[in-house]
Amino acid sequence: MPTPTASFLPLQGVRILSLALNLPGPAALMRCRRMGASCLKLEPPAGDPMGQYNPAAYAELHEGVKVLSADLKTEDGQKVLQRELAKTDVLLTSFRPSAIEKLGLGWKKIHSLHPALSHVAIVGAPGALGEAPGHDLTYMADNDLVTGLELPPTLYADMGGSLMASEAVLQAVLRQREPYAATGDPHPQGVFLEVALSEAASYLGLPRAWGLTKPGAAVGGGHAGYRVYPCKDGRVAVAALEPHFAASLCAAAGVQASDMKAMFAPATHQAIADFLLTRTCEQLDAVAADKDIPLHTLSNS
Repeated sequence: MPTPTASFLPLQGVRILSLALNLPGPAALMRCRRMGASCLKLEPPAGDPMGQYNPAAYAELHEGVKVLSADLKTEDGQKVLQRELAKTDVLLTSFRPSAIEKLGLGWKKIHSLHPALSHVAIVGAPGALGEAPGHDLTYMADNDLVTGLELPPTLYADMGGSLMASEAVLQAVLRQREPYAATGDPHPQGVFLEVALSEAASYLGLPRAWGLTKPGAAVGGGHAGYRVYPCKDGRVAVAALEPHFAASLCAAAGVQASDMKAMFAPATHQAIADFLLTRTCEQLDAVAADKDIPLHTLSNS
């Protein structure tokens, strides 16, 4: 994953305290850490479940993050929390709204205690829907992104939500810096920003909502140059969508396709499929390099 260069770390000097467990919060914290933020995480005594069911993922997510244990349901844990909040620029959470209130982290209260502190709250769904149970799979299904019985190959809503959360951290920091930039007032003001995983799924699902990826659409299998085909020893993902790429693909396959309309014709699909099925992954990689065709082979070995 690309990381900012040492000369451009937009969150350098920013202190983030995370109480978020599992995936979206830690993934957002990982991105913030790679943008230069100083990151501290408070975990319950039992730790983060991610550390138990996938230690390798947990280790990568928390590289460079200082982790402390604190039971926020106890007086001692609350003392640790308040001590750290006093030194924090942005608080990151992933609780239901009711749990936030029970932990004494309601925005009105913490803003009165720490006016410079911003709070980025990751929730399942916005507003009152934040109390409803849900997970990545249900948010994906609600946005027509689960199209069969197979599970999606990755956790799109969680990871999309982590991107939105790290973006919200950047927005909060910009807002905190506004008073000084505009008036010279050295006293920053924090903001509360809510990031909903359901909205992350909705955003990722926009191409489908627009019809771009529906069956038969240009990037939904209708265009012969944008499909996954079998080849002699595996599969090949072909992405020759633009006219010049489509023309190169057709020329390589010996297919007569004079315009974009022809790329949707069943005969064109069949001719390209027949050509690819007679070539190995190695041969197709060579054709792609020689003819400047965007494709990626997936061998069976």
